[in-house]
Amino acid sequence: MDAFYASVEQRDNPALKGKPVVVGGSPEGRGVVASASYEARKYGIRSAMSARNALRLCPSTVFVRPDFAKYKEASRLIRAIFFDATDLVEPLSLDEAYLDVTENKLNEPSATRIAETIRARIQNELNLTASAGVAPNKFLAKIASDVKKPNGLFVISPAHVDQFIAKLPVEKLWGVGPATVKKLQGMGLFTTADLRQYTKLDLERRLGKFGGFLHGLAHGEDSRQVRNDREPKSSGSETTLEKDVADLALLNSILEELADDVARSLGRIARRGHTVTLKIRYSDFSTITRSRTLRSPTAATAEICQVATELLLQSSVPRPRPVRLLGISLSNLVDESYPEQLTLEIS
Repeated sequence: MDAFYASVEQRDNPALKGKPVVVGGSPEGRGVVASASYEARKYGIRSAMSARNALRLCPSTVFVRPDFAKYKEASRLIRAIFFDATDLVEPLSLDEAYLDVTENKLNEPSATRIAETIRARIQNELNLTASAGVAPNKFLAKIASDVKKPNGLFVISPAHVDQFIAKLPVEKLWGVGPATVKKLQGMGLFTTADLRQYTKLDLERRLGKFGGFLHGLAHGEDSRQVRNDREPKSSGSETTLEKDVADLALLNSILEELADDVARSLGRIARRGHTVTLKIRYSDFSTITRSRTLRSPTAATAEICQVATELLLQSSVPRPRPVRLLGISLSNLVDESYPEQLTLEIS
């Protein structure tokens, strides 16, 4: 989807159309940009940027508080359109998914025409725009989906894969983050053409198994299948505080709200979790995490909050430090039907 949150807000409030819109926190505090309209992006405003910096770049920016219930409903309707085309849909987030249309419900042999049909339905039925990439595998389709944004379609046919991939910068390769980019560039590897100069074995010797995977990507190969059975691995909630807080009572009350958010999220996906993790970012931007694994899985607000509070107290010794951000997550998830009476505690 194109600037999804901002586009939904512009759709639902005609007064916002054509204006630089940021969905996120307030520029008067420590708000962060969750989504920026394309009008805002012209000024250099991007996701994850501070709202204050966004306002500095474009003083006329309109800031809108996120309404995730509205975005989730739009996402549900979009996915329904996907499933009208194929059952092989792998969501990556509320606004993005992979679709395998090798076999499809439309009896359409052309993936390009299927993409056009889906984009048209999203536009006509939901008044939103989507960009699509059509390619022989997930890696290439993901890159292709960004080429003609916004509201565009780009196709990489099998015959043109080698030509397309030959000069990609290494940062475009799946799984390559800033640290890996730095490492690759330190080896003199800046593009896929550079990677191709090494054998798979050479890259594995230098980078481990990931090196072999990169070798495949540099040649346009990606064997990952589209999966519609991905299980949620964790559920979490965090908040950046308007002001630094060192008062434990106030921090505990914030933890209660976060624990309730996590519990509600687990309820929606019918899961409970074994491991509670507390995330703390201090006023000096240093960040720590503390975890505790429970004998029996839980999705109860009180229990999640109790563990998080104890972890916070442990982290406050010998004295409390001003906190900038708090977060709670629950991982090692199991289905609601998990038989608690069979759990074992291993130490």
